[in-house]
Amino acid sequence: MQDDDLTGMKLALEEARAATREREVPVGAVVMCNGEVIARDHNRVVQRDDPTAHAEMLVLRQATQKMGVRWLNDCALYTTLEPCAMCAGAMVLARLSRLVFGACDPKTGACGSLRNIVEDKRLNRRLAVRRGVLEEECSQILRAFFQTLRKK
Repeated sequence: MQDDDLTGMKLALEEARAATREREVPVGAVVMCNGEVIARDHNRVVQRDDPTAHAEMLVLRQATQKMGVRWLNDCALYTTLEPCAMCAGAMVLARLSRLVFGACDPKTGACGSLRNIVEDKRLNRRLAVRRGVLEEECSQILRAFFQTLRKK
């Protein structure tokens, strides 16, 4: 496992734990460029009453603003859950070079599970994808969150 992959995913997990404390679906994301953390955040859909406030969307916006660029060519995005179609499309449009995620999402995952937007050869850009990094930890935080919700 590449050191950056482990570092990025551990930071994304920290963000997912923060989301849990805020009663958001526990997904965290990080953008790294050349080993440097550029942006990190977690889901804020409930907090912002915004269905687009997914962790991945938030870090893409933060990264482009911080770097003062439109394209994130040499950057990687780390996220605890396989991105949905909206987030996967935004990653392609942002021209990220890599995506690393933990848990697969068979219901809405758009990076290999339900569909595969980020590697679709019909698009003019594709991302290199690494799946299953710290998969058990990423899955467990989601399972625990939804079990707690069901008990209430």
